[in-house]
Amino acid sequence: MTTYLESERLILRPFAAADADLLIELDSDPAVMRYLNGGTPTPPEEVRDLAIPSILAGYERWNHDLGLFAAHEKDSGAFVGWFCLRPRRSGPREEAELGYRLRQAAWGRGYATEVSQALLVKGFGELGIRMVWAERMTVNRPSRNVMEKLGMTLAENIPTPDFMMAVEGSELGGVRYEITKEQWERRQA
Repeated sequence: MTTYLESERLILRPFAAADADLLIELDSDPAVMRYLNGGTPTPPEEVRDLAIPSILAGYERWNHDLGLFAAHEKDSGAFVGWFCLRPRRSGPREEAELGYRLRQAAWGRGYATEVSQALLVKGFGELGIRMVWAERMTVNRPSRNVMEKLGMTLAENIPTPDFMMAVEGSELGGVRYEITKEQWERRQA
């Protein structure tokens, strides 16, 4: 297993084609999918035929520096979900999205904050990232709390995409958080 990043309790590694079942299990939990599509499981064929090939293509596009990575507990090896640090396909490489999706068993354990902080260190310190952003549903308070713990600031309110209209609270729209390398460095001083 090639390690992309280690935090105190988790290891991130690149996904492989054989990992489709991990993503299928994760995306089949209605609670995990609540703020993404109202709780509808992702069809397994969509994971196998679209998601996995897209993830693998991202590694090639960004030289394995950026993308979406599988997260496992160091002690048990258990899959806990995924984290990403990646630019938009048509956007500048220096602006990267921070995101994650965790199994319910991993909620409330501080993993999102722990690994997101480690990703900021890697992105700003090693990868030449100048700005990190994250978009969340306005009603997704737990995830917004993580963004705020990281020192990210609310940059703007955003409309709810059409595919998310089934999400409870979608009428409130979403939010975009951002942090620049300079802001992050000031917090580290």
